[in-house]
Amino acid sequence: MAIKRDAADKWFSDVVRKNKNHVCEHCQKMDGRMECAHIFGRAAKSVRWSLDNALCLCHYCHRKFTENPTEFTAWLESLLGKGHMDMLREKWQTLMPTNKKLRAEIAKHYREEFRKMEDDETHKPISYN
Repeated sequence: MAIKRDAADKWFSDVVRKNKNHVCEHCQKMDGRMECAHIFGRAAKSVRWSLDNALCLCHYCHRKFTENPTEFTAWLESLLGKGHMDMLREKWQTLMPTNKKLRAEIAKHYREEFRKMEDDETHKPISYN
Protein backbone atom coordinates (compact mmCIF):
# COMPACT_ATOMS: atom_id res chain seq x y z
CA MET A 1 0.00 0.00 0.00
CA ALA A 2 1.33 3.42 -0.97
CA ILE A 3 1.99 6.02 1.70
CA LYS A 4 -0.12 9.13 1.18
CA ARG A 5 1.60 12.42 0.42
CA ASP A 6 0.26 15.65 1.81
CA ALA A 7 1.37 19.31 1.94
CA ALA A 8 4.10 18.52 4.49
CA ASP A 9 5.59 15.94 2.10
CA LYS A 10 5.24 18.23 -0.93
CA TRP A 11 6.99 21.23 0.67
CA PHE A 12 9.65 19.02 2.29
CA SER A 13 10.43 17.45 -1.09
CA ASP A 14 10.55 20.88 -2.77
CA VAL A 15 13.05 22.12 -0.16
CA VAL A 16 15.27 19.01 -0.48
CA ARG A 17 15.45 19.30 -4.27
CA LYS A 18 15.92 23.10 -4.31
CA ASN A 19 18.61 22.88 -1.61
CA LYS A 20 20.66 20.69 -3.96
CA ASN A 21 19.85 22.84 -7.03
CA HIS A 22 17.99 19.89 -8.60
CA VAL A 23 21.27 18.02 -9.08
CA CYS A 24 21.49 14.29 -8.36
CA GLU A 25 23.75 13.78 -5.36
CA HIS A 26 24.94 10.45 -6.75
CA CYS A 27 25.57 10.88 -10.48
CA GLN A 28 25.55 14.71 -10.60
CA LYS A 29 22.93 14.67 -13.37
CA MET A 30 21.21 18.05 -13.72
CA ASP A 31 18.34 17.28 -16.05
CA GLY A 32 15.36 15.01 -15.93
CA ARG A 33 13.21 14.09 -12.99
CA MET A 34 14.80 14.79 -9.62
CA GLU A 35 13.29 13.16 -6.56
CA CYS A 36 13.44 13.49 -2.81
CA ALA A 37 14.92 10.19 -1.63
CA HIS A 38 14.60 9.18 2.00
CA ILE A 39 17.41 7.30 3.69
CA PHE A 40 15.00 5.72 6.17
CA GLY A 41 11.57 5.33 4.54
CA ARG A 42 8.67 7.75 4.87
CA ALA A 43 6.80 5.37 7.17
CA ALA A 44 9.18 6.43 9.98
CA LYS A 45 7.59 9.71 11.09
CA SER A 46 10.54 10.57 13.37
CA VAL A 47 12.73 11.20 10.30
CA ARG A 48 10.17 11.59 7.50
CA TRP A 49 10.54 15.40 7.43
CA SER A 50 14.14 15.61 8.65
CA LEU A 51 16.59 17.14 6.19
CA ASP A 52 19.40 14.86 7.39
CA ASN A 53 17.31 11.90 6.19
CA ALA A 54 16.78 13.02 2.60
CA LEU A 55 18.74 13.39 -0.60
CA CYS A 56 18.10 14.71 -4.08
CA LEU A 57 18.46 11.85 -6.55
CA CYS A 58 17.54 11.49 -10.20
CA HIS A 59 14.80 8.98 -10.92
CA TYR A 60 17.34 6.41 -12.16
CA CYS A 61 19.61 6.58 -9.08
CA HIS A 62 16.61 6.59 -6.72
CA ARG A 63 15.27 3.38 -8.29
CA LYS A 64 18.72 1.80 -8.43
CA PHE A 65 19.30 2.37 -4.72
CA THR A 66 15.75 1.30 -3.79
CA GLU A 67 16.44 -2.02 -5.51
CA ASN A 68 19.97 -2.33 -4.06
CA PRO A 69 19.81 -1.35 -0.36
CA THR A 70 23.27 -2.76 0.46
CA GLU A 71 24.86 -0.60 -2.23
CA PHE A 72 22.81 2.39 -1.03
CA THR A 73 24.00 1.90 2.56
CA ALA A 74 27.65 1.66 1.49
CA TRP A 75 27.34 4.80 -0.63
CA LEU A 76 25.59 6.70 2.17
CA GLU A 77 28.32 5.82 4.66
CA SER A 78 30.98 7.04 2.22
CA LEU A 79 29.01 10.24 1.51
CA LEU A 80 27.74 11.12 4.99
CA GLY A 81 30.03 9.18 7.30
CA LYS A 82 29.36 6.46 9.83
CA GLY A 83 28.68 8.99 12.60
CA HIS A 84 25.88 10.65 10.64
CA MET A 85 24.34 7.28 9.82
CA ASP A 86 24.55 6.14 13.46
CA MET A 87 22.90 9.37 14.66
CA LEU A 88 20.20 9.06 12.01
CA ARG A 89 19.57 5.40 12.89
CA GLU A 90 19.06 6.39 16.52
CA LYS A 91 16.66 9.18 15.52
CA TRP A 92 14.82 6.74 13.23
CA GLN A 93 14.13 4.40 16.15
CA THR A 94 12.26 7.13 18.04
CA LEU A 95 8.48 7.12 17.85
CA MET A 96 6.82 10.33 16.63
CA PRO A 97 3.05 10.31 16.48
CA THR A 98 1.60 12.84 14.07
CA ASN A 99 -1.75 14.47 13.62
CA LYS A 100 -3.33 16.87 11.18
CA LYS A 101 -2.27 19.95 13.15
CA LEU A 102 1.38 18.86 13.36
CA ARG A 103 1.51 18.01 9.66
CA ALA A 104 0.09 21.46 8.85
CA GLU A 105 2.81 23.01 11.02
CA ILE A 106 5.48 20.99 9.19
CA ALA A 107 4.05 22.04 5.81
CA LYS A 108 4.06 25.69 6.89
CA HIS A 109 7.67 25.43 8.09
CA TYR A 110 8.93 23.98 4.80
CA ARG A 111 6.82 26.34 2.68
CA GLU A 112 8.47 29.25 4.51
CA GLU A 113 11.93 27.70 4.11
CA PHE A 114 11.29 27.24 0.38
CA ARG A 115 10.28 30.90 0.01
CA LYS A 116 13.38 32.02 1.91
CA MET A 117 15.48 29.95 -0.50
CA GLU A 118 13.76 31.58 -3.46
CA ASP A 119 14.38 35.06 -2.03
CA ASP A 120 18.00 34.39 -1.00
CA GLU A 121 20.00 31.77 -2.88
CA THR A 122 22.49 31.55 0.02
CA HIS A 123 19.78 30.58 2.55
CA LYS A 124 20.37 27.11 3.96
CA PRO A 125 17.09 25.52 5.04
CA ILE A 126 16.53 24.61 8.66
CA SER A 127 15.13 21.18 9.34
CA TYR A 128 11.83 20.91 11.16
CA ASN A 129 13.26 18.18 13.38
